Amino acid sequence: MGGEVRRPPQDETQPALDGGRLWGGRFTAGPDEAAWALGVSTHVDRYLWRQDLDGSRAHARELTRIGVLDDAELATLLAAIDRVAELFAADTFPWSPTDEDVHGAIERWLVEQLGALGGKLRAGRSRNDQIASDLRLWCREACDDLVVRVGALQSAFVTQAETHLDWHAPGYTHLQRGQPVLLSHHLLAYVWMLERDAGRLRDARSRLDSSTLGSGALAGQTLGLDPERYARELGFARVCENSIDAVASRDFALEVLSACAILAVTLSRLGEEIVLWATAEFGVARVGDAFSTGSSIMPQKRNPDTAELVRGKAGRVIGDLVALLTTVKALPLAYDRDLQEDKEPVFDAVRTLQVVLPAITGTVASLEFDRDRLRAAAVGDYALATDLAEELVVRGLPFREAHELVGQVVRYAEQLGVDLDGLDPEQLAALHPSLDAEVARRFDAQEAIDRRDGVNGTATAAVRAQLARARRVAATNAGHRPPSGVDNSPVA
Repeated sequence: MGGEVRRPPQDETQPALDGGRLWGGRFTAGPDEAAWALGVSTHVDRYLWRQDLDGSRAHARELTRIGVLDDAELATLLAAIDRVAELFAADTFPWSPTDEDVHGAIERWLVEQLGALGGKLRAGRSRNDQIASDLRLWCREACDDLVVRVGALQSAFVTQAETHLDWHAPGYTHLQRGQPVLLSHHLLAYVWMLERDAGRLRDARSRLDSSTLGSGALAGQTLGLDPERYARELGFARVCENSIDAVASRDFALEVLSACAILAVTLSRLGEEIVLWATAEFGVARVGDAFSTGSSIMPQKRNPDTAELVRGKAGRVIGDLVALLTTVKALPLAYDRDLQEDKEPVFDAVRTLQVVLPAITGTVASLEFDRDRLRAAAVGDYALATDLAEELVVRGLPFREAHELVGQVVRYAEQLGVDLDGLDPEQLAALHPSLDAEVARRFDAQEAIDRRDGVNGTATAAVRAQLARARRVAATNAGHRPPSGVDNSPVA
């Protein structure tokens, strides 16, 4: 992506700044070819060009305020920076094999175009505070973008829940049928899981929203640059309290990665359920054609590959988190070159989710459910046994005794090869005096559902109210807008 990586040409008898390398004055020889190849990062940090140029504009204005640049020089520099932005946007920026990173590449181009004026922009800043600022800006925009995409997925669940509001479904524990629920109640569970995922992204964004510019290499700077002015221009909420912490810490990136990894796990669990629902064994849902694939050899196959890929991508995002945790776990303060490895896992995790979220959103929207199969499964496998036990509790039996008694009823029904509603009143009464003919009314799925009428239960009225709340949070996230003046465009 960055062209051939090779040792930059050197006149070893004449030490000088070489191309896109921002250091070298004290050295009599350039880096070894292998060392140079190891250190070049343009293939990764080139994607920070927008953030780097935003920081450069703010820095040029600060240099003008303190008198390092005059107004004419500022205008010339800002015009040149705008030209650089056009080149990057058009993917025509002229990279050089001697460019070590995006910062050096931009400065090299400015010097080529403006001569000595291009070199003035570096006064008072270091790659250390520069890259920390760039990555915070990128992560801030990434969090905003992912929240919007999460909101779109929540909206797909809300639509499905509205469509199937009165449909019965089996509720599971241990992947065994437990109690009947409304299908909408099951679907809405994902809305609240995703809401916590969106909350983690918002929380991470809030904590990373601190400006690092003005921190220099580690100790600040002596030119009179104002860190608070940088923060205001770049839309940061605050300034990092400590210059060493500002350049050395990547916990903000770890927090973004953690939020991404937990979100990926949520999506993986969803993918697994869709795969199960679509099997012949479950057979309760059908994935739309646009999100299914066939087999290269078995003509009859209809595979939920999108859901499987979503499930598989979780491992990649989790790996990104582990990679950066491992990188930073033993680094002394302040900046260490190991931190060059901070960007790739963050970029990979965010971009993976930016692909995964629209795909799984479309998959959820495409689901077609089998009402008859769901209704039959909702009460199968003695799913109303708990209702019978609780009816006995209402009649005065201790739950321990009621639990034991209903277990005997289930065993008896199994021997007869029927479900609970297949037992006649005489058979029930023979097992215990409390099991009279009236208990049969506890074998109705709709009654069982509507008795669970707590605010978070599966009763129709409770789910209807929950749906209204879910609709609001989904709309809020899908229409998420960052604070005024902050870019929320998709992260390239």
